[in-house]
Amino acid sequence: ENIDINNEDAIQFLFEKYLFDGVIHLAAESHVDRSISNPGEFMFTNVIGTLNLLNACRKNWKSFENKCFYHISTDEVYGSLGDEGFFLEDTPYDPKSPYSAAKASSDHLVRAWHRTFNFPTLITNCSNNYGPYQFPEKLIPLVILNALEGKELPIYGNGKQVRDWLYVDDHARALYLAATEGTIGATYNIGGHNERTNLEVVMTILRELNKPESLITYVVDRKGHDLRYAIDATKIKRELNWIPKFDFEQGIKDTIKWYTDNQEWVQLVSKRI
Repeated sequence: ENIDINNEDAIQFLFEKYLFDGVIHLAAESHVDRSISNPGEFMFTNVIGTLNLLNACRKNWKSFENKCFYHISTDEVYGSLGDEGFFLEDTPYDPKSPYSAAKASSDHLVRAWHRTFNFPTLITNCSNNYGPYQFPEKLIPLVILNALEGKELPIYGNGKQVRDWLYVDDHARALYLAATEGTIGATYNIGGHNERTNLEVVMTILRELNKPESLITYVVDRKGHDLRYAIDATKIKRELNWIPKFDFEQGIKDTIKWYTDNQEWVQLVSKRI
């Protein structure tokens, strides 16, 4: 069933209907550009929506035994790195955009519930996801779809911003392991070990599609654009035996094929953006 997590009555109805033993909370507004133009929407969904879910769990769970509220977050809460170093689970928060500020706020709420109410929580912070079914507003599907149509490919600034790319299947495995074997109260960072500049990502897609570099156009950089994100995923490897299986070259080939083969889905969701 689809509901708005800002609708407290609808959330309560679902808890009464299904008697949930746990919540895996992935619902969020996640596009940085839209958070800059409309920050209020991000605060309501990411912060108040999370609060509504936390309150519903406390209200409906008669006991916290064998229960878990699993909150999925982002590496952007940590801010920006220089040329070296990695985000660790205890890296201080330093969000730079309305999106990352909203996610940081929701992370703090979840930890506060754990510490104040002894509420059973778990948090993971992941790097940039990519793969099938990603909304076309995101960098990789946007570039794939524009390149297929021979449209311009806008790149912010000089394109040297670095991201660690995590294939969605690897993230799904990590989510399952964390949900089933993770330690209550813990935080795990999930990274793909695939650092690329935005320009390198675009160039890789152009090569795979045999499209010209002349499609690239450089635009004014995003406000507050973080230079580099990179995750140290040692903890989740050590405690849950997780490592990413997809390198970027294979992942991007599979992703390009999926978008090429699923134009009907693309047209459908594009109407909702």
